[in-house]
Amino acid sequence: MTRVFYALLWALATPFVVARLWLRARRLPGHALRIGERFGRYDPVRDVPRIWIHAVSVGETRAAAPLVEALALSHPGHHILVTHMTPTGRATGAEIFGERVERAWLPYDQGFAVRGFLRHFKPEFGIVLETELWPRLLQECHARGVPVMLANARLSERSARRYARFPAIAHWALANLDGIAAQTPADAQRFVDLGAHDVAVTGNVKFDLAVPADTAQRGAELRRRFGAQRHIWVAGSTREGEEALLLDAFAAQPALAQALLVIVPRHPQRFDEVAQLAAARGLRVARRSTGGQLDAAVRVVVGDSMGEMLAYYAAADVVIMGGSLLEYGSQNLIEPCALGKPVIVGPHTFNFEQAARGAIAAGAAVRVADAGAALAQAAAIQGDEARRRLMGERGLEFVAAHRGAVERLVRWIAQTVSRAKASG
Repeated sequence: MTRVFYALLWALATPFVVARLWLRARRLPGHALRIGERFGRYDPVRDVPRIWIHAVSVGETRAAAPLVEALALSHPGHHILVTHMTPTGRATGAEIFGERVERAWLPYDQGFAVRGFLRHFKPEFGIVLETELWPRLLQECHARGVPVMLANARLSERSARRYARFPAIAHWALANLDGIAAQTPADAQRFVDLGAHDVAVTGNVKFDLAVPADTAQRGAELRRRFGAQRHIWVAGSTREGEEALLLDAFAAQPALAQALLVIVPRHPQRFDEVAQLAAARGLRVARRSTGGQLDAAVRVVVGDSMGEMLAYYAAADVVIMGGSLLEYGSQNLIEPCALGKPVIVGPHTFNFEQAARGAIAAGAAVRVADAGAALAQAAAIQGDEARRRLMGERGLEFVAAHRGAVERLVRWIAQTVSRAKASG
């Protein structure tokens, strides 16, 4: 009955899902790209051995980069297909991987669409990153003998409670996974408590970030454009509501006039909105996309470019982590740590809880209660050069100490696939 009810819900929801897709496409046209793929219809591809990796959005796509490289080396005869659910994830995949991988939308979790996807691409095995559990997809993969693993898996206490409210659906999804490689022992235990089997702990592949060779140069160029002598504070991957809090606090503190607040919204459709928020508070605002040297009177820059997050961090004196000031769970604080930048996080870091606690314990990051405290802490760090340098050094050490997850994960994937095929 659970499966029938699930299929019925999808059938009823589909017209609304499509309407929402078109509405979102008005703000971000990528949502309207290749809509047929979302229902299992794809352009012809070569019939070759294929590994499938699902990376729902930007963060997962960046995390997939070292895994893609490792699998390409260990499986040189295979094509790698990377699927996404968001336009920003797909654009990030194009930027990172170019033509080295195939790209497609993962279809909606309807039987006919999922079967179309599997018939078309015929993956040898699949790797789903982090927390994407689609029960119909996993059931169809299991029925076709396609091993699927959840890798770099994380499950916060909040998410675990949500899954626990729907035990039948959670069990349906987890029962068709061939294994789970969790980031931490706490993540692993939460999956086990939900009924998962074959759960291992391999670490967080985001620590294996390979910083592109030109990142420092790109960061230096941004600093020159923003003003080499200015204090540059980057609020990275901010979410709705956070920018207003930061801008209110920034506008209320004239003593921070020497600082340049660079806000990089998580979602590109919000670039205009954030620029308007800054202007409405009487702050002189510029946009990254305008180019040219920044006027000294500008106090806020909206980072309205794609694919430059690491360059923004490289340009920063201090980084304030978006997603942590309100209850979004934080974005990836490992990236600025890997660039040797002091990091400030807010109270909400449940998506990166172990990394946040580890960075704070290592002296690479500090936690604050709210946006005003974040700016006050940025000013304190900026004013203490020795502390700022030490925090950056501690960040580099922290990331280096946790590398190696990709190597462990690739070994685990090989063992899990072999076991699944032997038992199937």
